[in-house]
Amino acid sequence: MTPVRVLVTGNMGYVGPVVVEHLREARPAAHLEGLDTGFFAHCLTGTDVLPERRLDCQWFGDVRNPPQRALEGVDAVAHLAGISNDPIGTSFEAATLDVNHRATVDLARAAKEAGARSFVFASSCSIYGLAEDGLRTEDSATAPLTAYARSKLLAEEGLAQLADDAFTVTSLRFATACGMSDRLRLDLVLNDFVAGAHAFRKITILSDGTPWRPLIHVRDMARAIDWALDRPAADGGPYLAVNTGSDAWNYQIRQLADAVAAIVPGVEVSVREDAAPDSRSYKVSFARFRELAPEHQPQVDLREAIEGLSEGLGRMGFADPDFRNSELVRLRVLERLRTSGLVDESLGWASAAQQVARA
Repeated sequence: MTPVRVLVTGNMGYVGPVVVEHLREARPAAHLEGLDTGFFAHCLTGTDVLPERRLDCQWFGDVRNPPQRALEGVDAVAHLAGISNDPIGTSFEAATLDVNHRATVDLARAAKEAGARSFVFASSCSIYGLAEDGLRTEDSATAPLTAYARSKLLAEEGLAQLADDAFTVTSLRFATACGMSDRLRLDLVLNDFVAGAHAFRKITILSDGTPWRPLIHVRDMARAIDWALDRPAADGGPYLAVNTGSDAWNYQIRQLADAVAAIVPGVEVSVREDAAPDSRSYKVSFARFRELAPEHQPQVDLREAIEGLSEGLGRMGFADPDFRNSELVRLRVLERLRTSGLVDESLGWASAAQQVARA
């Protein structure tokens, strides 16, 4: 049965606005709700209109302690909320494991108890770590190298214990996200390269350029989530972990930089030939996703992704040479919230009394 009431957690992040837009277009009669802490609500890019206008309801809260009513009557959950990358995971390791692992499993359990039939988890191909000896499949050994990657794998293991014929759980092991969004992040490899091309007319690769990365456009992530929300238990099993992306999007870092330079005029690519290789290097097979979801395969290619980012930055009037210290980098947002006393070490909003005391 197609879910009628869908909760999207982390809807005010980078991927969330694109997912909500897609679900609203694909499911016009659905009741869509969002749940978010609001850390990045102000980080709008290229739009003057709140993406949340497409929702029927917006909840503000921490997924570690979600509003009880947020799960009432929900048929399906698209769980995007989490600590989003390796640098944040390094700076806030305990919070990363708490949010990405424990809270994810607890939320899925609560959703199941509330009567939800489907839970979709935004996992990551980074769980494969260093894997240069061929394409990684879902049966390959995992070797997470960072707190972020470990937290995703631990969450998968916990979620697998909750799935049954009445509660399907799908862990989408996404490739590295890229592309324009109403809340753009520039702490992602392709997005960073396009921003560097605009700000400096130069892309500097901080590794030797040889590591492999699979990528996926945020619009294609939304298509995959749309598929997973409806996935019956008979199609892949009650619990399914599946690499989500396209074989054509396995690229070396140098290839990505050269592709940006070929599209954005007057851009030079610089590679640190003496740099140590990046330990995160892996190519991924997406054959199983292709087999299970033939109608929801990625549609955006590398050129379209770069052109979309370039056009989006142009609309923003972007030319900030210090963008890596701006609010377009999520770690910087969290650091400033922490320094101001608005957020504590656990990455939770400080109490009103604490905030007043710091004012």
